[in-house]
Amino acid sequence: MDAPRRDIATPPPPLDTLRLRETPEGIDLGLRVAGAVPRALALALDLLIRLGLYLLLLPLLALADLGVGLALLAVFAIEWFYPVVFEVWRGATPGKRALGLRVVHEDATPVGLPASTLRNLLRTVDFLPAGYALGLVVSLADPDFRRIGDLAAATLVVHDDRPAPRRGPASTTGQRPPPEFDADTRAAILAFAERAPALAEARRIELAEVLTAPRGVRGGAAPALITAWATWLDRGAPDGRAA
Repeated sequence: MDAPRRDIATPPPPLDTLRLRETPEGIDLGLRVAGAVPRALALALDLLIRLGLYLLLLPLLALADLGVGLALLAVFAIEWFYPVVFEVWRGATPGKRALGLRVVHEDATPVGLPASTLRNLLRTVDFLPAGYALGLVVSLADPDFRRIGDLAAATLVVHDDRPAPRRGPASTTGQRPPPEFDADTRAAILAFAERAPALAEARRIELAEVLTAPRGVRGGAAPALITAWATWLDRGAPDGRAA
């Protein structure tokens, strides 16, 4: 019996929680998205912290109607501004920080005020019908474990381990750059080689081809050629000729 055929246009589901995101600067960052368990534990810690803050408001009740009004205002502020303030200020609430989590935009940039406000306003929807049941179902169905608020705000909750970026092509042997390259061009070659490991592959090729395309070198060979030139320059013209 023939095995079922997979549609080649449909990518296979991810086998782990590591996601590669390209930042606006063209740098690849590996992000480990947080699953339901660490997010639930972080939520529980934040609930305990908020409960402690609510208990501190009990003395206000001794002020009769005025105290009740002030307490209600404080409860409203804590409930709605607590997550937004901490996410925008520190990237995560105290509960998330304790679990080593943070909130970011989908392009790995720090979460901003509009996105944080939107994702937290939609907690009321995620809570339905009770106990964040809808949010849990949605997050379990999403490969990046995003609840409704995350989907609407284009945010991710990730582990704050910030792995090192992928390395670019390496070169163990140098190659002398064209003699017509001036000092500024050679400095740019060295700068590219230093920055290349942190660049996304497409951006790396795009920058390298500025110098290599006129010489007929394109694609993945372009960064390798630039790296070879940089190696030769960095070693100080190993054949004894002036660089």
